[in-house]
Amino acid sequence: MRDVGRDGWIRVPVGDDAARWATRGDSSPVLFVVHNVTSATRLLDVLPLFHDDFRVQLLVTCTGSSVFRSGIAELLADTGVPVLPWEQAVTTPASLVVSASFGGQLQALSGKLTVLSHGIGYTKTLATPGAGSREPVPVFGMSRAWLLDEGGAPIADALVLSHPEQYERLRAACPEAAPTAVLAGDPCFDRMLAARPYRDRYRRALGVRTGQRLILLNSTWNPESLFGDGGGDDVLPSLLPRLTSEFPADEYRLAAVLHPNIWHGHGPGQIRAWLDRARRAGLTLVDPLEGWRQALLAADAVIGDHGSVTYYAAALGTPVLLGAAPLDGLDPDAPISDFVREAPRLDPEAPLRPQVDSLLATHRPLPGPAEFTSSVPGESAARLRRLFYGIIGIPEPDGPALLEPLPLPPYEPPARTAPLRVLTRLLGSGEVSVVRHADPRSEPDGIGEAHTAVHEETRDPGQLTLADVVFRYGERADPRFGSPALWTREVLARHPQCALAAYVTGGAECEVRTRAGDFLRLTAVPPAADADPAAYASALHAWLAAGKSLNELIAQGLAVRTGPTLHRVRITRENDRS
Repeated sequence: MRDVGRDGWIRVPVGDDAARWATRGDSSPVLFVVHNVTSATRLLDVLPLFHDDFRVQLLVTCTGSSVFRSGIAELLADTGVPVLPWEQAVTTPASLVVSASFGGQLQALSGKLTVLSHGIGYTKTLATPGAGSREPVPVFGMSRAWLLDEGGAPIADALVLSHPEQYERLRAACPEAAPTAVLAGDPCFDRMLAARPYRDRYRRALGVRTGQRLILLNSTWNPESLFGDGGGDDVLPSLLPRLTSEFPADEYRLAAVLHPNIWHGHGPGQIRAWLDRARRAGLTLVDPLEGWRQALLAADAVIGDHGSVTYYAAALGTPVLLGAAPLDGLDPDAPISDFVREAPRLDPEAPLRPQVDSLLATHRPLPGPAEFTSSVPGESAARLRRLFYGIIGIPEPDGPALLEPLPLPPYEPPARTAPLRVLTRLLGSGEVSVVRHADPRSEPDGIGEAHTAVHEETRDPGQLTLADVVFRYGERADPRFGSPALWTREVLARHPQCALAAYVTGGAECEVRTRAGDFLRLTAVPPAADADPAAYASALHAWLAAGKSLNELIAQGLAVRTGPTLHRVRITRENDRS
């Protein structure tokens, strides 16, 4: 008969009779303790420090103490590491326990405990469970309330810090815990530093084209964050449609990184629903676990708040505008408080593009973030492995301590299905300026002729009846559409007001049919062309709508200007066989 309360306990590689069943039973158990998805990401940063060591058995458990429990089970399952129920974890001896949070009853675990920060150090105030409303709110991870047990002894055997300034705050707030401090850098920041040479790859993965600027929207969690509705004015609902409509689609790329507690607190489906209009207008939601660091490296500017990701952006030297900047929840002595006071602010009532352009033109990095994020950049792997193996009591493995390189994210260009209002101007022989605005709230400012370009998969079919240009993206051999020749013919027959149909068959070309019956291929001429080929189609439409000669373009080519970038396009007649 099973012991009461032992449902779900694992029997291999640890358990009462593990020796009978385990293939390797002489390994030192190392237990990773997860509080929520956010803290788990930092543990995943350091897990590779134990790779290739047959002397170590990795285990993981969850405290069950966080209100943000969604997503944890899936994340733990993805690691492939044996998962211990919390009740079993507290009875299982471990040579080393590693946590990236003080949440939960960590003192109940058997084994020497190392605690890492899961952000840019300990910066925020957070009441301890059960604390009265009149008690002063302590700094999370930097106060007696979090660091000491009921007997006044430090909970952690080793408290990992990334900079000496944290030690000074620790010594002032809780001198009893100061002897446990270990300066070991920031593994998350080190992974970003090591990935800097691959910035262009990350930009291409996000579909950022030549001449485009990537603007990254970032929010931490809680009501006072940029995404929250408790900081006075709820700016985000009005900010999102302005971001996608005020920034020309071919000159700016828009993406958003949201804290895992937003994703898993409200649900990924709800987040996608709230941001649906912005996503259809070209905003990409970046994976909050695997993709946010790469997006941060790729960004030209960040619109953020007081969270760690925005601070990391500033530490990398990326221009930052603060859309929310509360100080109440921050330790006034932490460097991030100085950053929030000094960083430029976004004015949500003023036009957005001039603010971002001015920021990019005048940016001078604040020295604090780069200085205080880590005092030993590039050294966290070596320092952490030395600490871990010293606690376990076995020699470090041969070879250098190495973190995993940041993975190359999947290719994710903007899924822009909202209607585009396009301003065009003929600038000279074969040259057309194109400025496309996604789903603008009002007619865009600018000189030139306007037309409407609509993706065939727009949510509002009524927009297709108004479209001058109808386009879509797909493989040339996709049997669902027959062929580009057949699809373009069907579109013009279905929408008699449409002047041009464009089937984009790759990142550099499209096939179009005009109302006059010409079937053409538009091909970017490298290296001087790198725009969305649908913009080339709009340029061709503008040229023909002005009564200009198609033969002239076929002979000399089309030049499409998007902002300051000039794209050369070759136009050829295609065999019109369906």
